[in-house]
Amino acid sequence: MKGKILVVDDEPTARRSWRDILRLEGYQVETAADGETALEAMKETAFDVVLLDLKMPGMGGLGVLRTASKLYPETQIIVLTAHGSLDSAIEALRQGAHDYLLKPASPEDVLDSVAGALAIRAEMQHKRLLLGQLESSLQQLKNAEGVEGEPKVNVQVVMLGNGIMMDMARREIWRGSDKVTLTTTEGKLMQVLWENRGRVMTHRELVLLVQGYETSDWEAPEVLRPLVSRLRRKLAVFPGGREWIVNVRGTGYVFEGAEK
Repeated sequence: MKGKILVVDDEPTARRSWRDILRLEGYQVETAADGETALEAMKETAFDVVLLDLKMPGMGGLGVLRTASKLYPETQIIVLTAHGSLDSAIEALRQGAHDYLLKPASPEDVLDSVAGALAIRAEMQHKRLLLGQLESSLQQLKNAEGVEGEPKVNVQVVMLGNGIMMDMARREIWRGSDKVTLTTTEGKLMQVLWENRGRVMTHRELVLLVQGYETSDWEAPEVLRPLVSRLRRKLAVFPGGREWIVNVRGTGYVFEGAEK
């Protein structure tokens, strides 16, 4: 998939139309009929772009924009507005919208705007990656020089190998246009395994670190099995991804990663 897009519009015909057009272009698309539903969807999924109607009953587009801009600053928002509400469109740009389009917008204009928004998001992710690598390198240099008293840098973006990156904070793993988003529990398991890569971790240990509670020796494997299975299915998007997490029979799991 080329990117994840949320279409927010109270008109069913418009939602279906933009959903179908964007899916034909290879995007992964979800829809929401109002502002409240849109914000709930954004809590569950890290969208790259939101196509947002400004005029909606209940929470309008500007309300969604204000909240989303604070909570999800890297998500690019394109607003759709009628001719009579240009002032609202200008206010939307001030609030951080990527672009605004006048209704009825043509598919070409929307697709061009989406492509531009994705390019900006990719640039932001790249800069964040470089910053994470720089912080990691600085910390390694401080450790090598014996510098003490500095807080340890918490690197959120890591390289799994073979050009595959993982953003722990956003629970995203990607290489090029291939990207998967993990649930909170899947993301926690992936982080724990990566931080302990190469070490066999017992079932009970993993349940405690990921789920936060103690289990018995017979219960822990049952708790982990479906979670590991779902995570492996998502990792299968990447070459050899299903083999990154290795089952150590009767003991637990070990994360070998993209580069063995």
